[in-house]
Amino acid sequence: MEAEPKLVEPVRTVVDGVVREVRVPALAPVPTHGSLGDIPFDNAAQAPDEAVLARKDADGTWHDVTAAEFAAEVLAVARGLIAEGLREGDRLAIMARTTYEWTLLDFAGWAAGLVTVPIYPTSSALQARWIIQDSGAVACAVEDTAQARIISAERANLPWLAHLWEFDTGAIGRLVKAGERIPDALVHARRGNRTPDSVATLIYTSGTTGRPKGCVITHANFFAEVDNSIELLHPVFRSVSKDPASTLLFLPLSHVFGRMVAVGCLRARVKLGHAPSIRTEDLLADLAGFRPTFLLAIPYVLERVYNTARATAEKMGRASSFDRAARIARRFGESIEGKAPGPMLRAARALYDPLVYRRIRTALGGRVRYILSGGSPLGRRLAAFYTGAGIEVFEGYGLTETTGASTVTPPLRPRLGTVGWPLPGTAVRIAPDGEVLLGGRHVFAGYWNSGQALPSGSWLATGDIGELDADGYLTITGRKKDLIITSGGKNVAPAPLEDWLRAHPLVGQCMVVGDNRPYIAALITLEPDGLWHWRQMRKKQNVPMRELVRDEELLADLQRAVDDANQLVSRAESIRRFAVLPGDFTEARGHLTPSLKLRRGAIARDYADRIDELYRGPREG
Repeated sequence: MEAEPKLVEPVRTVVDGVVREVRVPALAPVPTHGSLGDIPFDNAAQAPDEAVLARKDADGTWHDVTAAEFAAEVLAVARGLIAEGLREGDRLAIMARTTYEWTLLDFAGWAAGLVTVPIYPTSSALQARWIIQDSGAVACAVEDTAQARIISAERANLPWLAHLWEFDTGAIGRLVKAGERIPDALVHARRGNRTPDSVATLIYTSGTTGRPKGCVITHANFFAEVDNSIELLHPVFRSVSKDPASTLLFLPLSHVFGRMVAVGCLRARVKLGHAPSIRTEDLLADLAGFRPTFLLAIPYVLERVYNTARATAEKMGRASSFDRAARIARRFGESIEGKAPGPMLRAARALYDPLVYRRIRTALGGRVRYILSGGSPLGRRLAAFYTGAGIEVFEGYGLTETTGASTVTPPLRPRLGTVGWPLPGTAVRIAPDGEVLLGGRHVFAGYWNSGQALPSGSWLATGDIGELDADGYLTITGRKKDLIITSGGKNVAPAPLEDWLRAHPLVGQCMVVGDNRPYIAALITLEPDGLWHWRQMRKKQNVPMRELVRDEELLADLQRAVDDANQLVSRAESIRRFAVLPGDFTEARGHLTPSLKLRRGAIARDYADRIDELYRGPREG
């Protein structure tokens, strides 16, 4: 029997015929005591034999971990942290991929009264050193030897870092051993000292414009976020069929999006698995073995799944059939916003289900019914496709400063192209200049070491530009600081054009330019898998990259993609010229943040000559 979602109509404030503010009342009560460190022990007391996690053996077999087993592990590791001398309030840094040990140490740290500090596993020595220095972490756990070497090389600059532990060399086992003489009562006493207002974690921003800042996230912030998400997204977090709710997490736990869902899964006793490798073959194998009922994904991943399926169909000589199926799926997905699809559309969808849609669902494990998408706008086209393919998409919007989502698609009330209503307990306001302002109990306490706390009840300025429609749905149109003003005075938000182009199989990254220039242009990088497939299909495997970026056939394909994107905007906002770069924007080269956001200043500096070339000679279009 399907679980009924709990929907509360938004309260809208209209000024001069325009919706300026939307509030949705909270669905979950406000906790008055306790912390996230209580969750494993509460689960063990309430449902000791229920599987709350699963972990994979070396042979690829997944084994369930019950609530009682996880609580026992958390207790044992928490005793070890205390035995190693970590005091209440100390900061514990974790630098690892998405693994079982990450979540175990996170909850053990909370049980021991610590503040955990995530570090992206791909961070450079300078980035890791800054976070450890700024947070004052006294201990750091890493996954492997390579990461241990990065931290070890910086130890001279980190005199208060007393401990460096490595998962791959048995750190968890040694912590358990060290804590054997510590009484359980000491852990429980430390847990008892934590309150909802205690600091849970410091999550550092991606640092697109400068040094990352540590966001102070309390236990209360997490409770407000996950408890209201669980109540709203009832079909996702509750079993609504014979398959118990479960998810395989492959996004980094160092990012607030993945961390929030991990905490939410433990809170709701949804079985959680971890996939450390996002290489296509590794991830597909983990999905097939784990078989989740819902997934957490960023648009980049969903774009790649779609493009891989399309490339496979083209290789088999069925590209036109796939394209027809995609059009039908989009039409079917779009129909959910209005009247029910007609009999002909339903019949067409049923025809292509075993040929195309089921194959995509099978690639995701075969049981996925829902996808939670965030990190950047998914876009109407992809959202409609996945909906039509039999996977309901809940798109959300939020920041590190808001402990994850502040808005989300309400169940049974989708509006494609928007990021939904405010999460229950949240308010969204549009400032006079179009900036999105957010309020609610999930909004962070302030920045670490800033000397200033965020006043209770104040509005958080997001830096994003957006608008609310008549029904209270929010659409994000771009970043305030990224807004381009051409020499003709036209304001252009680059995000819609960039998001559309990135969905093309050939495009890896795209940066729209044109500030104080006569027209809009773009830098485009090529997506390796899409380019490999394009080379194979056109017999150009041996053409050097320096020649390929000027290949007329390639440029023509990219021009068609640009023409499609230009349909989203007015003539004055359209891309008139573009340059194809031989290399990709990467984090290692300083062009991307760890969460794959563009560092626009660095890219503009490094490619200043290529940008200048786009404004020389006759313009195209």
